[in-house]
Amino acid sequence: MSEKLLEVKNLKINFKTYAGVVQAVRGVNFDLKQGETLCIVGESGSGKSVTSNALMKLIPQPPGIYAEGEILFEGRDLIKHSEKEMTKIRGNEIAMIFQDPMTALNPTMRVGKQIMEVILKHNKKVTKDEAKQRAIELIDQVGIPFPEKRFKQYPHEFSGGMRQRIVIAIALAAEPKLLIADEPTTALDVTIQAQIIELMKEIQRTSNTSIIFITHDLGVVANIADRVAVMYAGQIVEYGTVNEIFYNPKHPYTWGLLGSMPDLDNSTDELLRTIPGSPPDLIHPPVGDAFAPRNEYAMQIDYEQDPPMFAVSETHFAKTWLLHPDAPEVPIPEAVRKRIDGYLEKNKANGINIEKVGE
Repeated sequence: MSEKLLEVKNLKINFKTYAGVVQAVRGVNFDLKQGETLCIVGESGSGKSVTSNALMKLIPQPPGIYAEGEILFEGRDLIKHSEKEMTKIRGNEIAMIFQDPMTALNPTMRVGKQIMEVILKHNKKVTKDEAKQRAIELIDQVGIPFPEKRFKQYPHEFSGGMRQRIVIAIALAAEPKLLIADEPTTALDVTIQAQIIELMKEIQRTSNTSIIFITHDLGVVANIADRVAVMYAGQIVEYGTVNEIFYNPKHPYTWGLLGSMPDLDNSTDELLRTIPGSPPDLIHPPVGDAFAPRNEYAMQIDYEQDPPMFAVSETHFAKTWLLHPDAPEVPIPEAVRKRIDGYLEKNKANGINIEKVGE
């Protein structure tokens, strides 16, 4: 996993609204290597989905505006590509799995035909019979039994988990280099979520596909990520390997997300931790650190200056003044640490082992 497939540099996305200009994405930077999974995590409204849609130039213009930055896919800046050029890339080199399979699938068309449509569009040399056989193979590959029978059925004849598998089959139809999954497990129950995640891991193992996985659930992150980008108010506030984010988190927002992970073993009288307050209005972004009003460890400088990205290690960065040499030392809250340790122990018991990094 040495070659960079994707580089996002200083990406800024705005939306013109009747109330003013919403600065939805505010200077995002990250990269993705071949065969790697990057999870982008954060609350609703943090800019995760806008970022993922921007990578495929799916932001409607207007009201959306690519205000600044570059999206380099194999060295090509996608922002400068025409719609005609992007049509060749979408589905063929970069594919997306959407959150709601019922809106992603055509309810009037048999699922096999929908998979065939993608195969025929991106490979003009394939015959209809070959496309049909490939569609059946894909239905089987994503774990749906009786693929020949299922090929002829409509979306309403499938369960939610099976529909999501069909959406994944469509995304894989043209063998893309990059797969973007926008909260693909949100509407599914826990058992089906685990199956979908395991399916995506298997796809990655067999095809070396790179994956960007968008989620608000850090529990999902532990199961699939190589690296993690934590987003808040349109910015990445912490960025590191999955080991670093779970064992050595540095941003108070990351602490809040980790501390709010549900724990089914909690006693009934223990309240679920929450992050107080609400995300800021991005029509009028706050001066200083956007998380400061919700941060119990905020200092005066947090309300005056936006913090830079401080390097914790060669692979770990966090956007918080708490990492400044002159800042007081604030350890991760004990309640959050206990919850993380408990969660990781359960994962270890289930065969998911995240190696501990230095604190």
